Amino acid sequence: MIKNLIAISLIFLAFVGLSFASTPLFETISKTPDATFDAPELDEEIGLNNHTYPPYDIFELALKGYNNLSSTRGVVRKNILTVIDFSKSSNEKRLWVIDLDAHKVLFNDYVAHGRNSGDGFAKFFSDKPGSYMSSIGFYVTGKTYQGKHGLSLRLDGVDGNFNKNARDRAIVMHGADYVSADFIKKYGRLGRSYGCPSLSMDIYKDVIETICDGSLLFIYYPDKNYLQHSVILNPVQPTV
Repeated sequence: MIKNLIAISLIFLAFVGLSFASTPLFETISKTPDATFDAPELDEEIGLNNHTYPPYDIFELALKGYNNLSSTRGVVRKNILTVIDFSKSSNEKRLWVIDLDAHKVLFNDYVAHGRNSGDGFAKFFSDKPGSYMSSIGFYVTGKTYQGKHGLSLRLDGVDGNFNKNARDRAIVMHGADYVSADFIKKYGRLGRSYGCPSLSMDIYKDVIETICDGSLLFIYYPDKNYLQHSVILNPVQPTV
């Protein structure tokens, strides 16, 4: 387990002016993040409070991207981080929504990938319109709207050529009846989308309402080209 890989620390991060005891789970955090977060410390805190949490190496990458984007004022407006691990089977709960302030995993559930990305496992990714594949990388959540799938969430790809066409491709987060344990039992895997990270009908509204309006979403796959060339994980340093 993750907590066996790093030294146990019971030191909590101090945040000036914040009180978590009275904060409702789905209350919007409207402030612009003004502090970076430390992966080992947060991971230990999250691990102590939850039975399920993302693999440490993926969480570390997600937090690195969060810290890099948070340094650009106004891009990320919530201390909520959503992680999707597409290296896992669709039969596994491979989505986590993490409250970085409260050090808690708010949701851990199933999420679908694009139909042309693979069957039980997502193996192929594209940002091309009409590809019906998932796109990896970092996204900033936008506004909600009512579409053919009900409440849906617009996503803005901010990771260069890996997902910049998300809006043009209508890649959004929405609920789908093919994302459920019952569907897995019947067909041996989740159903697949046209490229959207589709969620269970049981939780999609709560997830969308929690992460909308300026939080960060990281869709991970161990692609060497992505890890080496992501503009978020590998930002260009300004010339002095």
